[in-house]
Amino acid sequence: MKFKPGCESSFIDIFQRSALAIRSFKGCHHVELLNDINDPLVFTTLSFWETEEALELYRSSELFRSTWAKTKLLFDEKPQANSYSCIEILD
Repeated sequence: MKFKPGCESSFIDIFQRSALAIRSFKGCHHVELLNDINDPLVFTTLSFWETEEALELYRSSELFRSTWAKTKLLFDEKPQANSYSCIEILD
């Protein structure tokens, strides 16, 4: 997600206020916020979901709708979402 200049701190605040609720959502195992090291206006949220159905339930929830409504006002470019299946994890 690329944000308008000066909106980074607003987005971080939105994320920090909603991250625990997202992480507590049924089926969510992990949530983190990443910032591009070459462009401070670009962020990625990374979350691990038990199933695609759990992710879809989150996406249709009031929590997602209210968080997204605040976040989308800050975008400088159309955001991109990707979903992946895990092949291997090394801890």
